[in-house]
Amino acid sequence: MINSMTGYGRCEDITHGRQIIVEIKSVNHRFFEFSCKCSRAYGFLEEKIKSYLQKNISRGKIDVYVSVTASDEKAANVSLNHSIAGGYVNAMRELVDTYGLKDDLSVATLARINDIFTVLRTPEDEEEVWSDVQNAVDIALNSFAAMRRAEGAKLKEDIENRANNILNIVGEIEKRSPETVKLYRERLTERMNELLSTTSIDQQRILTEAALFADKIAVDEETVRLRSHFAQMQSFLNSSGSVGRKLDFIVQEMNREANTIGSKVQDAELAHKVVDIKAEIEKIREQIQNIE
Repeated sequence: MINSMTGYGRCEDITHGRQIIVEIKSVNHRFFEFSCKCSRAYGFLEEKIKSYLQKNISRGKIDVYVSVTASDEKAANVSLNHSIAGGYVNAMRELVDTYGLKDDLSVATLARINDIFTVLRTPEDEEEVWSDVQNAVDIALNSFAAMRRAEGAKLKEDIENRANNILNIVGEIEKRSPETVKLYRERLTERMNELLSTTSIDQQRILTEAALFADKIAVDEETVRLRSHFAQMQSFLNSSGSVGRKLDFIVQEMNREANTIGSKVQDAELAHKVVDIKAEIEKIREQIQNIE
């Protein structure tokens, strides 16, 4: 089953006193491009998440958002900066003495001054944090992968429908092409009769000219190769893993064959059919740009 490169997955969980939110989203990209947004305190998670996702995702522009909020129950040490606290106390008492103010200095007053306190939280166990985050990543990744599979199924269906349409047109070209040789031979004979009304026509010469024309406009080789390309494309669509680049190459070859057919056909009806083929191939190419 093929995957689209477009997907989204989210998980919100609470474990070991931490609220963890993980969001994964992606859009199409030629290679694997990763970016992660998380707080500086948990920056160590970025490389771990990148390595973990690379095992499951081969292509796409991947954006990950991670939020880890520790509960207030986590132990914390609060220390007092005595030199700064003493400086504030001395300065306030100087205000009292100098301006005759009421001395209402209290602990509550000093507590509002952030500079005199330093809060140190107990360092978290990085492996425990990663284990908890990894569980959330797994849940988000499952939703993300399910969406990519669903989108991939839609892409596959659309591409197959367009491929069948192209193959039907190819069949019409294969049927119509020999008729153009017959019409050419008839027009050539008619023209020769007009020009050489008093002279017998060399039928062998007409047959030779018709054979040269038939060889010039023959598209058998191109249609055979085109059918082969579609068979190979179908094989890739039915396989699993990353096939986007292979499909992109196959579409280039299809377009090459369609261009060659277009340069050979001498019939307006066939020329219009080739235009239809190239239009469908271009739509297939656009869809393939979204396949992993």
